[in-house]
Amino acid sequence: MADYRDRFYQPLADWLLQRRPTILGVQGTQGSGKSTLAEVLKWHLEQQGLSVAILSIDDLYLPLAERQRLAKQRNPLLATRGVPGTHDLALGETLLHWVRHGVGAKALPRFDKSRDDRRAMSEWPVLGSPPDMLIFEGWCVAMTAQPEAELDEPINALERDEDPDGDWRRYVNDQLAGPYQHLFAALDALIVLKAPGFEQVFDWRRRQEEALRGRGGSGVMDDNQLRRFIQHYERLTRHGLTTLGEQADVVVPLDDQQRPGAPRWKEPAK
Repeated sequence: MADYRDRFYQPLADWLLQRRPTILGVQGTQGSGKSTLAEVLKWHLEQQGLSVAILSIDDLYLPLAERQRLAKQRNPLLATRGVPGTHDLALGETLLHWVRHGVGAKALPRFDKSRDDRRAMSEWPVLGSPPDMLIFEGWCVAMTAQPEAELDEPINALERDEDPDGDWRRYVNDQLAGPYQHLFAALDALIVLKAPGFEQVFDWRRRQEEALRGRGGSGVMDDNQLRRFIQHYERLTRHGLTTLGEQADVVVPLDDQQRPGAPRWKEPAK
């Protein structure tokens, strides 16, 4: 394991030590290993004296009651967490601004997926001061909106049966095109964990559900629920697999067992 980490993680950590981004984005599909990569990079960087914090875009999900209210007011599919439009962007922007410009202590939000709701503020970890680096990770981090014409045809059964007029997917795309781009503009660098395809997402995400089940959560999904759940993500996941590599500073290819290959670095502009 030590040799593996030296070959894979150390070059990324060395690059970050040289680049010193204040806010690092880490993007990858569900179950791709974003959280693991963030934790290992945090450990490596802290060995070099940097203070590092991690924020998942999942921890910015709107509380369940707010998503249910949004679903009644705008579209029933927005009750399901995950897509652009279901995050608390004001909270996210406040946190990223604090990292870059703030002083004093700040609590980082935490979301409990086993309950599908935000944890109480008393359970949020508190940082005494802004870190030297924040690793901001998530499945849609840095993602751009789709061209309007690509929204016309449903991409799966969920869209065909529950979004026949395209209202939900257009709302999601509008959110991504507007307020989410403002949030993502704060990124100083981007690492993308690239899955071989969308087909791997179900198996990878099922492993996460099994881990949640082991912790005794009440909101854990069975296979049928999970298949429906990931259909909410399918459109933008496929879009990201074809577009984010061009935006990334580093692309880490993954095989179908989540094993990373050699990082591919963006060539410097000429």
